[in-house]
Amino acid sequence: MQCEFCLSSLDKTAWAFELDPFLAELDQLYQRGARQFKFVDRTFNLKIEASARILQFFLDRLPPAPLIHALAPDLFVHFELIPDQLPDRLKALIAQFPPGVLQFEIGIQSFNPEVQQRISRRQDHAKTLANLDWLVTQSQAHLHTDLIFGLPGETLASFAQGFDTLYALRPHEIQLGLLKRLRGTPIARHTEAWGMVYDAEPPYAVQQTSVLSRDEVQRFVRLARYWDLVANSGRFSRTLALLLQGPSPFAAFLAWSDWLWQHSGQTSGLSPEALVDHLFDYLVAQPGQDPKVVHLVRDSVLDALLADYLASGARARPRALLSVLPAQGPPAARSSAGLVPRQQQHGLGANAPMITP
Repeated sequence: MQCEFCLSSLDKTAWAFELDPFLAELDQLYQRGARQFKFVDRTFNLKIEASARILQFFLDRLPPAPLIHALAPDLFVHFELIPDQLPDRLKALIAQFPPGVLQFEIGIQSFNPEVQQRISRRQDHAKTLANLDWLVTQSQAHLHTDLIFGLPGETLASFAQGFDTLYALRPHEIQLGLLKRLRGTPIARHTEAWGMVYDAEPPYAVQQTSVLSRDEVQRFVRLARYWDLVANSGRFSRTLALLLQGPSPFAAFLAWSDWLWQHSGQTSGLSPEALVDHLFDYLVAQPGQDPKVVHLVRDSVLDALLADYLASGARARPRALLSVLPAQGPPAARSSAGLVPRQQQHGLGANAPMITP
């Protein structure tokens, strides 16, 4: 899959190493103590025979199934997957991995079929949705899914629709990126037709298009930063469900993002405690809220924020939680052997995706 904005679109071809010597080298690394492996091949699951053997290699180095809970695996393996290519043979292998071992990065980029065609991205929409749903509900892999803002012809409304479609599938993380015009990539051919204006300095991020104003691009940049802090961090899973209520999770989070920018003027340096206080103020003091329900709303917000804050392992005392925090402060963060910290925040030790509609 060769999208026009990726450096891989410049490649004339791709080839694989011979599998037996490759696996032998992997085994040497394993025997020497390596336990974290990251595969950067964006077509890992394109050649099924090779994919299956690599997955089996790592399965063979896990504790036996009856002992998997007693002997938590210390292995972590990251792959990049093509979203519409997941045959039953690979599913059968993926389903055998326990929590915390597998991480998949899955580039969706856009759900807009016209935009997909424009950037030469061939992706079966129905298969993509079905495969993501299977990975979320039938596997214990940690899922990073990617969307790109600023593609030629992608409006704020169509991006929002794609985000809502992806969010409804409950991946652990939705990574939001801004289009970059990397030198030499074919995306440059759309510059005139779609009014693409890019920063003159690396990484050449898009600044506006014929269907996106500079203000809309800046709103997205702030939203992406806040989304990473609130949603992708895994620190606010219960509160996020309250924050994103309504017909469009994207619209709900955009409203919060605009409010947070107006009240903080910051996209960096926001501590978890500051976010707790801002979330409390935003969720409890919404304009036009019926005073009769303010008390009930306040209680539900406090319950969610307190549960999230205690689960995160943070030890400071946010203003909003002073009346409900235990006197001794929150307990230390839970520790699960084999889980990288970000996965642990998302509760993968209990196989519980934290983003829920």
